[in-house]
Amino acid sequence: MWTIIKFKHKQISILKDEIIKKLGKDVKFFIPRLKIQKIKNNKVYDKENYLLGNYMFCFHKKFSEKKITESLKYCRGLTYFLDDYINSQIEINSFIKKCEINEDNNGFLKQSFFNYLVGEKYEFLSGPFSKMICKILNENKKNFEVLIGKYKATVSKEKSLFRPV
Repeated sequence: MWTIIKFKHKQISILKDEIIKKLGKDVKFFIPRLKIQKIKNNKVYDKENYLLGNYMFCFHKKFSEKKITESLKYCRGLTYFLDDYINSQIEINSFIKKCEINEDNNGFLKQSFFNYLVGEKYEFLSGPFSKMICKILNENKKNFEVLIGKYKATVSKEKSLFRPV
């Protein structure tokens, strides 16, 4: 059974070790990640971000018992367990499957994970247009046709990442 954990960002490895120590090695962790390109001083840097911020999924068959989460709630690095995860298993499983389908070989989410609407405005998170706002004019299998200011451009779905404004 999956649960959702809010963690302290700098203590994630300590938290994982403590959970494994208490529950055994058959614990699975899943944190959807994004690779974002940042440009600083004319150099391109790759930065890893967590899609859900300080939340991660944790799987163990014993999470169906409420006393297990109670016994883990004082682990170092843990902020809290989200309530009502028992009733949300179908949604959690479908979200994790969607993430896994849209991951690249390094475990980062690809652009195909996100749904975009033609006519809406988005901010580029990576690539040469980073931090610029665009409007999606058209979409095909491999590219977006966007309007950046008064200029039209074609942007690859594979290499660009953007968020709604």
